[in-house]
Amino acid sequence: MNETRARELVAAERARIESMLVGVTGEIRADGLLQGQQTGEYADAGTAVETETVALAHAADLRRQLDDVIRAEQRIEAGSYGISVESGFPIPDARLEIEPLAERTVEEQTSLEHAHPR
Repeated sequence: MNETRARELVAAERARIESMLVGVTGEIRADGLLQGQQTGEYADAGTAVETETVALAHAADLRRQLDDVIRAEQRIEAGSYGISVESGFPIPDARLEIEPLAERTVEEQTSLEHAHPR
């Protein structure tokens, strides 16, 4: 994949993730710390706390995705974008078009996920 296209794809991912992160953190700030605000029914309190927990987890996941963006940007700078960090084999352009932050080939990623399920 040429460097210009790689930069476009990774920049679009950065913009998407940062936009989502702004939305999630804005929701968390707008709602405040719900756990400390609960005064009503237990069911209502549980729902609010659960909602906050999900929002916090989503924000943490988005921050991890930003780390992926930074690594992709570093690979572009180093000239190694599109090369598997595991094997050194090329990652097909079609995969990078779909998953611009991919660090491995599909086969390597599948193997990794089977070895270390979440």
